[in-house]
Amino acid sequence: MISCRGLRKVFGDIEAVAGLDLDIPSGACFGLLGPNGAGKTTTLRMLLGQSPRTSGQLQLFGKDVDGSRREIRLRTGIVPQADNLDPDFTVAENLRIYGLYFRISSSALEQRIPRLLELVELSHRADDRIATLSGGMKRRLILARALINDPDLLVFDEPTTGLDPQARHMIWSLVHRMKRNGKTILLTTHYMEEAERLCDQLVIIDHGKLLAQGKPADLIQGYCEKEVLEIQGDLPKGFLDNLPVEQQRIEQAGDSFYVYGNDTDMLLAVAATLPESTCLHRRTGLEDVFLMLTGRELRQ
Repeated sequence: MISCRGLRKVFGDIEAVAGLDLDIPSGACFGLLGPNGAGKTTTLRMLLGQSPRTSGQLQLFGKDVDGSRREIRLRTGIVPQADNLDPDFTVAENLRIYGLYFRISSSALEQRIPRLLELVELSHRADDRIATLSGGMKRRLILARALINDPDLLVFDEPTTGLDPQARHMIWSLVHRMKRNGKTILLTTHYMEEAERLCDQLVIIDHGKLLAQGKPADLIQGYCEKEVLEIQGDLPKGFLDNLPVEQQRIEQAGDSFYVYGNDTDMLLAVAATLPESTCLHRRTGLEDVFLMLTGRELRQ
């Protein structure tokens, strides 16, 4: 579906994307993860033919992106970060107007729009104005809009930012359904749980460079210990010095400490020496991998 080799983007003296190699197969959900300023948006724009590359090879749908921008637009659906629905039209009218951009016939739209509204559970709001919708409803409508042209590739750019858990799970369910229907999905998100649940494969990039690539479970197993003890607040004097020798990977972020290990009994023994309210014992996840590779410091 998407393939690039040595993909680069340079702005003046800044190399925003530094020679990425990616292969995104058809029918997969592929995650593009990284901190703010990592090069995700620039990479995404190049992959979709919206921004010219400085160098490197890039193919989408088996063709060079530079010569197939119109085909890319026709075969791609985009769910952007912003809720850019037209407030002057109703729910159904937003879909109808967008469908006309793809030169879909009125008769085809009359059949397609009710099916899409049913898919995103907005049939009962078809004639309502956009201003009356909740944030979750708007995101679902934007997803329906992205499907109006029956695309082969769906791009989700931070689709659940700002949504409550119920709305987020609804979007996740729709993504899983799109995968079952054979759609290829390209996802950017800052929610590591979301990436872990949805993505078949993903990459983590920072400063335009690829740091890791693989299945979420493989990345967790390959980069992290099995479990972590999160400790908040001040530690007893000499606590870190008295940890077992095997327990040497410790990270700090503000007033929180993270003690990583593979020995459950050892971690529980460490936890037993601390007030219960100050510590949490859990399995490691994709967020631990992400923070280990990109750092815990805040980004502007």
